[in-house]
Amino acid sequence: MTAIEPQENTGTSFRPGVVEPSAVDPVVRSASQAVGGPLGRHAIRPPRRRFWTPLRVVLLSAIVMAGLSWLQKYPCADGGWENFQQYTQYCYSDIRALWGAERLDQGAVPYLDHPVEYPVLTGYFMGVFGLLSHALLGAAGGTLYFHLSAIVLLVMGVAAVAGLMKLRPSRPWDAMMLAAAPTVLFTAMVNWDWLPVMLTVFFLLMFARGRPVWAGVLWGLAVAAKFYPLLIAGPLLLLAWRYRRFRAALIAVSVAAVTWLVVNLPPMIWATDGWLRFFELNSERVIDWGTSWYVLRHFTEPGEPLNEMLNDVPLVNWFYLVAFVVACAAIAWLTLMSPTPPRLAQVAFLVVAAFLLTGKVWSQQYVMWLIPLAILARPQWRVFLVWQAGELFYFFGFYSQLLTVSSSDENPAPAWGLVIPEWVFIVAALARLVTLTILVVAVVRDVRNPSRDVVRATYGTDPDAGPLLPSTGPPTVRAL
Repeated sequence: MTAIEPQENTGTSFRPGVVEPSAVDPVVRSASQAVGGPLGRHAIRPPRRRFWTPLRVVLLSAIVMAGLSWLQKYPCADGGWENFQQYTQYCYSDIRALWGAERLDQGAVPYLDHPVEYPVLTGYFMGVFGLLSHALLGAAGGTLYFHLSAIVLLVMGVAAVAGLMKLRPSRPWDAMMLAAAPTVLFTAMVNWDWLPVMLTVFFLLMFARGRPVWAGVLWGLAVAAKFYPLLIAGPLLLLAWRYRRFRAALIAVSVAAVTWLVVNLPPMIWATDGWLRFFELNSERVIDWGTSWYVLRHFTEPGEPLNEMLNDVPLVNWFYLVAFVVACAAIAWLTLMSPTPPRLAQVAFLVVAAFLLTGKVWSQQYVMWLIPLAILARPQWRVFLVWQAGELFYFFGFYSQLLTVSSSDENPAPAWGLVIPEWVFIVAALARLVTLTILVVAVVRDVRNPSRDVVRATYGTDPDAGPLLPSTGPPTVRAL
C-alpha cells in the first residue's frame, strides 16, 4: 500500500496519522467510560517503547478469541455426541462430523475415493489432515483430526486479523471488530471458512498495494476454497470501468482464473465425478433453513401454488438467480451512477450480502464471509453490533430448531435442551434478515453521501482501490 502521509497530532491519537476509536465512534466512546473516558486532547504521551501497541492488543485479542472458539467446540471434539450434545451445547462442527461422512476415518482420499461436497482447496485441506490423522491413529483419529484442523484454521484467523490491520494502517483498531466479533466465537470452527476468509483478506491487501499478480494468485486460491470470493469480480471490474483503469483488474482476474484452474485440474482429470459433486449438490439442494425463501414458504399452506413452486428445486434455482441478478443490477447502478465512486470494500460487501439475502442456502457460518468485508466497508460499532446480535439470535435459534426436529418420543430431548416452536425460529431468521438489511442500508447511505464514510474521511480516497486510482500521489490521512 502506498505510504500514508505523516500528519501532525491533532489529539485523536498518540501516533500521527492514527485514528483513535474513542475519539470518533460513539459506541467506543461510551464504553471507554469504564476505563476513564475517551482519549483527550491533553492526554500524556506514553513512552516511545510502550509494549501495548494497537498491533499487539488486537492480535492478542484475536489469539484469545481463537482459544475461546476452540474451547467452545471442545465438548464435541470426540464425536460421541450423546443426548443431542452437539445441539444443547452448541458445539456442532462440520469438521468433526465429516470425519466419518467423508470416509476420512477409512483413509479415503477426497474426490478420488469419495466425492466431496466442498470446493477443491477445502477438500485438499480435509485430505491432508485426514490422511495424517488416519495414518497415526486409524479410525480412532477423529479427535486428532479435529484438533489439527482447528489449530491451523485458528492461526489463519489470527492472520486474517493481521491482514485487516495492514489494510487499515491508520485505523488499526478497526481490526478489533474482527478479533472480537461475537459470532466468531460460535461459528469460527463450524466449518473451514477461516481458509477462504484469510485468503480473501490477503488478496485485497495485495491488490491495494498494487500487486495484481499476487492478488490474483491469492484470489484464485480463495475461490478454490469457497465460492463467495468470486463475487468480488463484479465490484472490481465495475470500479475499473468507473475509473477507466483496467490493466490491474484484468491481470488480477486472469491470474485468479489460471490459479483456480491449476488447483482444480488434478481432481477434474483423475476424479471427475468426485469433483463435480460440489456443483451437483448446489443445483440439487432444496431451500435451506433460515433463508428468505424458507421464511416465505412458512407463510404458505401445503398445496397452495406458491408453496408448490417453493418446493420445486429447479424453479427455486431460477427464483433466487433472478433475485440475485436484480440485486446486482441495482448495486451496479449505484456503483456507476453515485456522485463519488464507492469504495471497493463497500461494493464487495453489498454483493456478498445480496448473495446471502437472496440465496436458497445460508448456513450459520456464512457470517464469517461478511465480517471482514463489513468492517472494511463500514467500521462503525453500533450497526455492526445490531447485526451481530441478529446473527447470534439466529445461531441459537437454529440449533434449538435442530434439537426440536431431531427429538422424538422414542428419543426425547434432554430436560436442559431448549426446544422451540417453529414461529420462534422464523422470528430468529427474520432478525438475521432484517439486521443484515439494516447494515446494507447503512453502507448504501455512505455510498450516496461520502461525507458519512469514516474510511474516506480518514484517507481522503479508497485505500483498497490501489492501482485503480489515478496516480496523484499517496493518500493523505485527514484528521477527524
